[in-house]
Amino acid sequence: MLTLTDNAIKAVDRFIRGSDSQVAGLRIMITGGGCSGFQYGLRLEEDAGDDDTVIDCGQFKILVDPMSAPLLSGVTVDFIDSIDGSGFKFENPNATSSCACGSSFNAG
Repeated sequence: MLTLTDNAIKAVDRFIRGSDSQVAGLRIMITGGGCSGFQYGLRLEEDAGDDDTVIDCGQFKILVDPMSAPLLSGVTVDFIDSIDGSGFKFENPNATSSCACGSSFNAG
């Protein structure tokens, strides 16, 4: 369904270890908006939803709601750390177009 690179796993693990509260996992979601129609969202969650798809990454779990799951199928999440900045990068085979910033897409 969803793949995280080693860099993404290390970054998420670092964020979870730095959290002040208990973390059930990292929620990866798709919401409406952005310059191309849909945008990616990430947040640490204290509890998983009853209808979430849960992906075990060893050190932590990824939580995906049922509305986002089809649009995240086959997506690879990477974490880029460069002189220009750092952040998560999404490679989405479902996207028919995306914006230059890489944080929003259109699924046609």
